[in-house]
Amino acid sequence: MTSRQNNGNGDVFDYVIVGSGAAGAILANRLSADGKATVCLLEAGPSDWHPFLHIPAGFIKTLFNPTFTWQFNTEVGEHTNGRRIPVPQGRTLGGSTSVNGLVYNRGQAADYDEWAALGNSGWSYAEVLPYFKRMECRIGEGDDRYRGRNGELPITDIDWKHPLCDAFIAGAVGMGIPRNPDYNGAKQDGVGYYQRTINHGWRMSAARTFLRPAKSRPNLSIYTNAHATQVLLDGKRATGVAYVLNKNPVTARKVSASREVILCCGAINTPKLLQLSGIGPAALLRQRGINVQHELSGVGEHLTDHYSVRLVARVKNIKTMNELATGLGLIGQITRWLFRQPSILALSPSLIHFFWKSKEGVDRPDLQGVFSPASYREGYVGMLDNFPGITAGVWQHRPKSLGYVRIRSADPFANPEIQPNYLQHPDDRRVLVDGIRLARKLLETPELAPYVECETLPGPAIQSDEQLLDFAHRYGVSSYHLNGTSHMGPASDKMAVVDANLRVHGLDGLRIADSSVIPKMPSANICAATMMIAEKAADMILGRPPLSGL
Repeated sequence: MTSRQNNGNGDVFDYVIVGSGAAGAILANRLSADGKATVCLLEAGPSDWHPFLHIPAGFIKTLFNPTFTWQFNTEVGEHTNGRRIPVPQGRTLGGSTSVNGLVYNRGQAADYDEWAALGNSGWSYAEVLPYFKRMECRIGEGDDRYRGRNGELPITDIDWKHPLCDAFIAGAVGMGIPRNPDYNGAKQDGVGYYQRTINHGWRMSAARTFLRPAKSRPNLSIYTNAHATQVLLDGKRATGVAYVLNKNPVTARKVSASREVILCCGAINTPKLLQLSGIGPAALLRQRGINVQHELSGVGEHLTDHYSVRLVARVKNIKTMNELATGLGLIGQITRWLFRQPSILALSPSLIHFFWKSKEGVDRPDLQGVFSPASYREGYVGMLDNFPGITAGVWQHRPKSLGYVRIRSADPFANPEIQPNYLQHPDDRRVLVDGIRLARKLLETPELAPYVECETLPGPAIQSDEQLLDFAHRYGVSSYHLNGTSHMGPASDKMAVVDANLRVHGLDGLRIADSSVIPKMPSANICAATMMIAEKAADMILGRPPLSGL
């Protein structure tokens, strides 16, 4: 995709959007669609020029490449065994949708009903469902009461099948977990193949699906390598954004917004930019040498993420993706991909899902699990073992532990402090241990027994709750589902940053539409929810009546 560099200074647009990821790309498309409003989209990273950004398996090469991702790490946590956990975020056109795991997962209806119950009018499941449907092009099974067929984003089923996947599903069904072919439909509970944002072998990023069709519009300007450094304020009104090109202070520029500035930078960079702009907790800002422009205590607080743990087993009597990803096996898979045949190059890293309950009596699934006929060293997706293996991972759907994002200084290029406080809440520790036990049972079913040689991680010696929790401390990783750092809530919620219309409390002309506004973690990977937020935000910004639901 081509993009435009800004050769001027002080350009004026109706709307300035910061960040071109899951939300920013959709907003750039929707706000420029009628040809009337002028829109500027600022992206700190480069265009999505590299082939690995478009081949699904290419995430192995791009996720930890600083050219295309922000290489963030958490602070050391009490329950991470002294480790800093990598939490990379997309830094290119399409943002994290250009480097993520490609899973499409909305969550549960009760998640969004809870958003509304917290005082966020218009965000119940019935009210957000039409926005999920508007962006979707569901290719495959699904009830059209719940699924969209005419949107830009293809949602497909996995076409590459493996006997180990089928054995895992059969084993889960034997344990009482029902098979569910459409967890994005009426009910999430169950086991089955993931749906993903892949079509005809290619990654369907937000850049490919939403920006590419809009890029030639004369009223849309896309500036890449444009690192936003400050939201510009005139009193209590946002008037534009200051930025630099290629991280070079000599190239400092600004762009003005006659109507609105819209932040779509994500759960880390949105609060960082607000704090750099003097919007946030007053004590923190003064401590970091920032003049307080508008005090908002909740900016950067309420950080939530999924902390995942993966179990690995060595297998026998069958080939896994570990062997197919090397040597002649890889050559064969590349050839298949080139001829549009099912191939491991066109897969998400997780193939099978299971959504289930940590114990009897829980009213709805509080665990999400994954399975793949591949194994990853120390739980890191993309680092394949040198023996045939399988992986089952699990995390708690709705963790109660809350953390924060805080700038370290007034330097706009310095990474902020990121502290998710993983497993800080005792309920999170209990649910995760129960989840590990469930994942272990799923690897020990009679259906998988002909293939499983032995568990290698954590290993059979690890049995007690204390040992399993210690294993989680030592090997758990982020699921890269960070959210909540500018969360939505009414004015009575003193830590809320935006209202139900996503307008920043106490300021005019400034809106946030990304994962940072999520008021409560959904039971899902957060990309789909973030896209829905942008779809709904577009109608709010344009003054259109909300879509009707079920």
